[in-house]
Amino acid sequence: MIQLSKRMNMLARLAPEGGILADIGTDHGYLPIALMQEGHISGAIAMDINKGPLMRAKAHIREAGLASYIETRRSDGLEKLEPGEADTILIAGMGGPLMADILEKKLPVAAASVLVLQPQSDFYGFRDYLCRRGFAIKQEAMTEDGGKFYTAMVCRMEKPYSLTDREKYFGPVLLKKRPGVFLDFVRREIGLWTPVIARLEEQIEKGGASPRIIQRKEQLTQYVKYGEEVLAE
Repeated sequence: MIQLSKRMNMLARLAPEGGILADIGTDHGYLPIALMQEGHISGAIAMDINKGPLMRAKAHIREAGLASYIETRRSDGLEKLEPGEADTILIAGMGGPLMADILEKKLPVAAASVLVLQPQSDFYGFRDYLCRRGFAIKQEAMTEDGGKFYTAMVCRMEKPYSLTDREKYFGPVLLKKRPGVFLDFVRREIGLWTPVIARLEEQIEKGGASPRIIQRKEQLTQYVKYGEEVLAE
């Protein structure tokens, strides 16, 4: 049996039971293998843009005796996936802008499936993209693994909606459920960015700061303020 990391296990727990999973950027193929071994899914399509990882995934799938259940495809994002081929699409470990680009390039495919998404950066911009495109955030989860915090979400295409700035930064579901790991994350973010703000303020006071630096200081100040509000509630 495949033993998953805490991050990968979080993603596995978010994947709906039954049906076919499309794992985009599958790397070693461990996630679809583990879900098949648990009987959590009925089949999978393991996809990756790079030949090397896909060959490794194919070897691991074969070693697990699951070649009849997990198909491998070399694909740039969702390029080689057609609407209706997968009940669930999982995309993880990529920056928010890249993930949004992957969804946008084959929107009909993304709209036809449940999405399990784990962006690595720009959560504000990525959640803004999701709500503008109508991908409703149904679930969110967070875990700490190896000293890093990871956030994942489950989305379904519905209709465009709006989120507050605080929801875009921290997640609408996480803000409601407030799990302990999420509060730890917020504390860490405040501790990380407060001294940065102080250094930017010092630079601005000395004069000569660019508009970009001033804007960055304002953004971080607002972000930390939202975090402090979350902890105070």
